[in-house]
Amino acid sequence: MPLSEHEQRMLEQMERALYAEDPKFATALEGSGLRTYTRRRVYQAVAGFLVGIALLMAGMVAQQIWISVVGFLVMLGCAVLAVTGWRKAPKPGEQPAAGAPGGRRQPRQRRSMMDRIEQRWQRRRDEQGH
Repeated sequence: MPLSEHEQRMLEQMERALYAEDPKFATALEGSGLRTYTRRRVYQAVAGFLVGIALLMAGMVAQQIWISVVGFLVMLGCAVLAVTGWRKAPKPGEQPAAGAPGGRRQPRQRRSMMDRIEQRWQRRRDEQGH
């Protein structure tokens, strides 16, 4: 759900205040920190996936089905974390997402149907003076 104009102004005001009070901390919160966080999350998910494979194999060798099932679930969960973390990671030189700290809201190129309906509804309310 997009932020209203008032919320965007408040967010920008808070960002300016943060930069004024502690510019070093504000700079640390920008995109490179987010990129490092998501990269670390992906690496942890890959390591967890390998642990899941080890559990799966150990369960097969020990003929303990429950260990193999736990290993499979660990693999599945880590694969999901890796894929979602990889998709959310900003590319080098790219601005962080709108919800990320220090990120500027960029206009979305492709809006969902609900966003278009919501925008039309808001426009009608504004035209009627509500």
